[in-house]
Amino acid sequence: MTDLAQRYGTDRSRRAPLLVAGVVVLVVAGLAWVVWAALFHSQPQVHSDLVSFEGATEHTITATVTVVRRDEDVQASCLLRAIAADHSIVGELNFTVDASQAARATLTQEIRTEREATAVEKIGCLADGQSRRR
Repeated sequence: MTDLAQRYGTDRSRRAPLLVAGVVVLVVAGLAWVVWAALFHSQPQVHSDLVSFEGATEHTITATVTVVRRDEDVQASCLLRAIAADHSIVGELNFTVDASQAARATLTQEIRTEREATAVEKIGCLADGQSRRR
């Protein structure tokens, strides 16, 4: 028995509880970050949805967009693109939604085009503190 105790040891390692505690701390910190990121990014300052579009004339197309801002005092800059049948961009419109409008506003915008557009693409809206268009 003495030979086995000398060869393999009888004391449990004191590093095991420290290792388990370290892993638990890292897992808890990781889960806290995931929850924070999900909550933070699920409520952007502004987001928008393209409701509809309609070709008005050869050089204009009309789009209806719903813009939702977290607060009425948030100023948003939104971008729409007009697309031709050959998938080329034939017009763009950058418009601003400010405090004079409701926090949830459905707006109709007319985009001037260089030739007939067959579709409108909503690029999205930006506000201060928001890194990408939504």
